Amino acid sequence: YVDAKKYPNIRLVAYLKDDSLHTPPQLDRWQVIYNPVPELAINAVRGYTFTDSVDNGAEIAMHLPIQNISEYTFTDSLLVNYWVEDASRVLHPLASKLKKNLFAPGELMIDTVVLNSLPYTGSCALWAEVNPINQPKSQLEQYHFNNVARSAVYIKPDRINPLLDVTFDGLHIMNNDLVSSRPSILIQLKDENKYLALNDTSAFKIFLQAPGSTPKRIYFGSNMTFVPAVLPNNSCQVILKPELIKDGTYQLAVQANDKSKNLSGNYDYTINFEVQNESSITQVLNYPNPFSTSTRFVFTLTGSELPTNFKIQIMTISGKVVKEIFEDELGPL
Repeated sequence: YVDAKKYPNIRLVAYLKDDSLHTPPQLDRWQVIYNPVPELAINAVRGYTFTDSVDNGAEIAMHLPIQNISEYTFTDSLLVNYWVEDASRVLHPLASKLKKNLFAPGELMIDTVVLNSLPYTGSCALWAEVNPINQPKSQLEQYHFNNVARSAVYIKPDRINPLLDVTFDGLHIMNNDLVSSRPSILIQLKDENKYLALNDTSAFKIFLQAPGSTPKRIYFGSNMTFVPAVLPNNSCQVILKPELIKDGTYQLAVQANDKSKNLSGNYDYTINFEVQNESSITQVLNYPNPFSTSTRFVFTLTGSELPTNFKIQIMTISGKVVKEIFEDELGPL
């Protein structure tokens, strides 16, 4: 027998002669004995699905319907190769799969491949090839043109800036405002991309300049902690609790970017603020004053520690105390 793997195409040649009568011999029968081979096809109408446009970082999924369209069985597991064609037409192989031993006539299987689009942007394509030629697991088959699929996908790049928000003890301060010497500074970064999680501390560069010194970068540690984003809410936090022992004006500068390296703004966030460690209460006033039914009290409290005793007295013009308000009624200072 002729080895069909070694000779996939054969030509039969016959040489006939009649030595006695010298008449043209006629071929009565030419019989070729062969073993038929099966045939499969990627049959799109039986369940093919694919997403043709996704945001960068989203998953790309292909459902590939493969059917044995012949009357013969594939006797071994079928090999399926996948690869990605990026926007520069460079090919990136994906993991191959072995599918369905003894693939019977008429049988249908749907293979699914899922990959993350993070490494790619622009006009790309996902390729699939079933029962590839000239590989260790290749099987004999009638045709190969219907074993290959190419699906184009546009991966939209992330070009939108994340949003940065900074508060001191829960408040948005103005430039040169007075703050506590032990403030809790909350830095929040929020990104609209639902797939590229803000879960890396390298997205932040934070600098603090003390009075009379140069800016120094602050690194994550005991005074600064990181709370990563948990998708789909793509928002992370940095909690900074510095001890500001020197009086004077400080400056905080924050640089931040998302996973696609989009900056939070064209300029760094910078804010100047003042610290006074001496315990004092100043700028005490109330309004309206005088009043008949209600008034608001405003004061500036400085120092490194909260006062142990705190009391507001309301008196008549003649000096008679009509009400005393203690700290437990005011709530946290």
